[in-house]
Amino acid sequence: MTEQLPQPEQIEQEPPSSLLATIIRVFLLGISAILLVPLLPFQIRVVAEYERGVIFRLGRLQGAKGPGLFVLLPFIDRMVKVDLRTITLDVPSQEAITRDNVTVKVNAVVYFRVVEPTAAVVRILDFIRATSQISQTTLRSVMGQTDLDGLLSQREEVNQELQTIIDDETEPWGIKVSTVEVKDVELPPQMQRAMAAQAEAERDRRAKIIAADGEFQASERLREAADVMAAQPITLQLRYLQTLSEISVENNSTIVFPLPMDIIRMFVDDDDEDDEV
Repeated sequence: MTEQLPQPEQIEQEPPSSLLATIIRVFLLGISAILLVPLLPFQIRVVAEYERGVIFRLGRLQGAKGPGLFVLLPFIDRMVKVDLRTITLDVPSQEAITRDNVTVKVNAVVYFRVVEPTAAVVRILDFIRATSQISQTTLRSVMGQTDLDGLLSQREEVNQELQTIIDDETEPWGIKVSTVEVKDVELPPQMQRAMAAQAEAERDRRAKIIAADGEFQASERLREAADVMAAQPITLQLRYLQTLSEISVENNSTIVFPLPMDIIRMFVDDDDEDDEV
């Protein structure tokens, strides 16, 4: 059967409301396309490998996405980028009083990174500034609980204590503190002079101990040599002759050489025997 085409009378009899709705629909689609084309580049977001994008839709958190390419809904979605790389924070010099009442100035460096992007955006306004402030207060607090000798000689323990306290404070913000290092400890001038005098006295004490120990060991060797010479008196004369041979090498010198009494006694004994004969 052949399909019958609508007659002109039937087209004219279509209701005007459906035709008006079609015209309005086409008009709205055209307006949307015209508005969407210029806004499309502004709604495309690219998140790098070391970043995450925290998405908000009409003010409600949708989560963190990335890395890659994203298309946001115009006027509905908003994205906040968060860097996940390690951040190096230089803590300014802080003046504190140690437990043994010594005023010192200490500065440090803090290494941290974001491990939860949503917490770093939603729970804190500026996590970098907040970490800096908590690092400064913690540094002063720990310095007040440490002796000066412990601060200078037990640096690793102090660094570990600082890292633990700062990490516990920043954990609700999605921050992980990996390392805290105390860079420099500045002492008052009078304390530097006192420590220099103490170090010099300590070096003098060690030098005297070493010298006394050397003299003690030398005396032990001399005592052993004297025992050997006492058993063989001729060795003393050989030693005198060897010393004379060594010092006679130098020219233009005056030599004062002690003559052993054993040699003189030997000649005296020979004279007495001749007289008796």
